Amino acid sequence: MHRPLWQLYENAVDEFLVNKIHDLAEEETLSKAKTFNDNNKARSSEVTWLSHNKELQDFLWDIVQNANRNVFGFRVENYADIQYTLYHAEQNGHYDWHIDTNWLSQTSFDRKLSITVQLSDSTEYEGGDFSFAEVENPNKEKLKQKGTVLVFPSYLSHRVSPVTKGTRCSLVAWFEGPRWT
Repeated sequence: MHRPLWQLYENAVDEFLVNKIHDLAEEETLSKAKTFNDNNKARSSEVTWLSHNKELQDFLWDIVQNANRNVFGFRVENYADIQYTLYHAEQNGHYDWHIDTNWLSQTSFDRKLSITVQLSDSTEYEGGDFSFAEVENPNKEKLKQKGTVLVFPSYLSHRVSPVTKGTRCSLVAWFEGPRWT
């Protein structure tokens, strides 16, 4: 049996924390999501940033550290951009194939590990499936369970298919480390 190139944690975020994340996001202003190259057709969602919340960052860091020890072994630090994302069916909410590492960035750090937290219950929307392009995908039903967390290398191509009913809500973060060499 081979080791997957991602780590899935079921029920990693309890209902209390899910609600707290929603409350934090409600205090912020939502805006139209953008991509590195401003490709407006590649993505349709609304986002707000929760990177300033140290408690949330530390919680996600603990999960990322565990996954990094178990699977990846990358040099990463406890610094991350944290994005609260809404994909609405009325807006054809989706995110086409992409990677989270910006190879053209001029900074000395790269996004190395991506983490996504499912904040919607699977009964609240249809479509909106997360999938990888070049590696085996996690179980679709498990991914849609509220509180499930997925950690994966930021260079893996992935997408969120169009939401066809309701609203899909997730939290994503990207933990950085020294540039890939």
